[in-house]
Amino acid sequence: MSKPNSETSDLAPAIEIKGLKKTYKKTRKAPAKEALKGVDLTIERGSIFGLLGPNGAGKSTLINILAGLVTKSDGSAKICGFDIETQMRQARGSIGVVPQEIAMDVYFTPYQALELQAGYYGVPKSERRSDEILKALGLADKRDAYVRQLSGGMKRRLLIGKALVHNPPVLILDEPTAGVDIELRRQLWEYVQELHARGTTIILTTHYLEEAEALCDRIGIVHEGQIVANENKADMLARLDKRTLVITPRENLKSVPEALTNLNAELGSNGALSIHYRSGTDSISGMLAKVKAAGISIADLRTEEPDLEDVFMALTYDS
Repeated sequence: MSKPNSETSDLAPAIEIKGLKKTYKKTRKAPAKEALKGVDLTIERGSIFGLLGPNGAGKSTLINILAGLVTKSDGSAKICGFDIETQMRQARGSIGVVPQEIAMDVYFTPYQALELQAGYYGVPKSERRSDEILKALGLADKRDAYVRQLSGGMKRRLLIGKALVHNPPVLILDEPTAGVDIELRRQLWEYVQELHARGTTIILTTHYLEEAEALCDRIGIVHEGQIVANENKADMLARLDKRTLVITPRENLKSVPEALTNLNAELGSNGALSIHYRSGTDSISGMLAKVKAAGISIADLRTEEPDLEDVFMALTYDS
């Protein structure tokens, strides 16, 4: 597959958003809603950026504004240096969006669907890569089948293909693996990493936090229409300097020994003793010495570190 469209400024970020606001007007059935409250966000070229947030946080509104499907109320947004309002054609040509909902004409073949999409973007026939894209997505053998005959997973792959027909340097994947099986999810992950290796900037929204943790190098979290975090993944995980020392005693404990009451310890239903601590201030050797002094023989122990879900919960639901 060829490299992304080069008709962009190499110095400009993939996405540059400043003070972006969106308020949906009041209707008979619903009051006015401020979906975005002055979002500032810069996504550099070549990254796999995870855009996370609970339902209703504003993720879809943000994506739809970039895609030209929703009109912003205020602020600015640029895609590869092109303003989405004053340079609309170049901006839209620099981005491909894979929507969460599967919607396509079921009476076309996959090949016809890609050719039609390429036509919408003005891609000359001599430069179209429909067969190449179908092969890359594992759909070459379905080239001339009707879309209605494809499985849900195949249709989702075809959506990715449609977003790639004009070779955009920025690709947005909105819940790309929602409702697909584990094997297909793994295949899609591999293909996303291949696209990234070729220079495509990937923006991923997902409710599968392990997916973002595995794929993304930077994470942004949207909550109530605002960006509440935008950090390198490792730095974000370090936000919660919380660790857990899990000890499996040789003997059955009925309660946390009194000698350990000054530690943040709790006894699980499986009999394991969990001691919560902070790596910057607490010493594992010191905790183990107290456990030994309490007369507890250790059969096994392990440490647990926070994952992205812990950070997500701390920044949204706990705020």
